[in-house]
Amino acid sequence: MINTARLTLRAMRSEDFARYAEIWATPEVVTHISGKPWPKARSWDAFLRNAGHWHIVGFGQWAIQPRNTREMAGQTGFFFASRGFGEDFDPFPEAGWLLSPEAQGMGLALEAARAAHDWFDRVVTGRTVCMISAENEASLRLADNLGYIALRDVDADGDKVRLMTRKGPPA
Repeated sequence: MINTARLTLRAMRSEDFARYAEIWATPEVVTHISGKPWPKARSWDAFLRNAGHWHIVGFGQWAIQPRNTREMAGQTGFFFASRGFGEDFDPFPEAGWLLSPEAQGMGLALEAARAAHDWFDRVVTGRTVCMISAENEASLRLADNLGYIALRDVDADGDKVRLMTRKGPPA
């Protein structure tokens, strides 16, 4: 568990699944990710994969829970995706962040992702990567604030995405 001024990053719990599936089924959330809302079965697979990451590799994604609320508003953390983008991307933990529409625009994503990266820099250490839609300006700004730099743009299932890398905490 990680606490910030406005958030708690915590392990996802079985009772989070309905909210998790609801977030991933929201068109505004997935517009720059897959473009298509996720069906419940895909959300369930991803939810279980996150639990497996913590068990197998010692890191994964946290639920983002704003203070004074009872449910998660999104997620942030690290995972291995084995996307087939090459040796400068695939072997490294991939960072991700996502918020429900009602939690966006308040700086919560940066606060959560910064706390997750601070944890990673202390506990796991090393290079991380991320993949962001070339059209997702807010997420590209967030990655820049975290110290990510562009590797290259690639096509991922018909979408132009930017592969980025971070070699450690920003100076």
